Amino acid sequence: MSEGDSVGESIHGKPSTIGSFFTRVGQIYQSWLDKSTPFSIGRWGVTLSLTAIYMIRVYILQGWYIVTYALGIYHLNLFIAFLSPKVDPSMLDEDEGPALPTKQNEEFRPFIRRLPEFKFWHSATKGIVIAMICTFFEAFNVPVFWPILVMYFIMLFCITMKRQIKHMVKYRYLPFTHGKRTYRGKEDTGKPFSVSHLAAAG
Repeated sequence: MSEGDSVGESIHGKPSTIGSFFTRVGQIYQSWLDKSTPFSIGRWGVTLSLTAIYMIRVYILQGWYIVTYALGIYHLNLFIAFLSPKVDPSMLDEDEGPALPTKQNEEFRPFIRRLPEFKFWHSATKGIVIAMICTFFEAFNVPVFWPILVMYFIMLFCITMKRQIKHMVKYRYLPFTHGKRTYRGKEDTGKPFSVSHLAAAG
């Protein structure tokens, strides 16, 4: 190996090491995210705790209201996407693609969200963490009359939710499903039809 090759490796070795470090950190972070997927209650508990800590910090510091307002708007947009179907029924024709079930005896189809629960939680938590970091920098503490921001947010929330509820009523869907419906036999005895009934019939 020549001297020029060794110099080249020393020059290009440092970026490679830094890149490998961040790649490894990203892999560890993704691994922890994957492990936390089934624990929705625990995940949201952590997020609510971070929200409480952030609100207490803002109350004590008496500032960073514009950051809080932006965080509220961001969370509202996430919530609306969480409540909305992945495919907007208003954009479909009657014979175009799978639609939401509108009758009780219609084939069961689970509600597919535009923003899945896990992505909703992840984005909401990242927003809180970023807002918390902003409270450590005076540049983000823009002077503002906070009651006006509260009034604007309440008005925006009411208008947005009213529009969303009208959309849900118009297309007759609920943004919550609890798994596949349990079907029963023709002679409904109050118990689900099971394999034991087939064995008894045989």
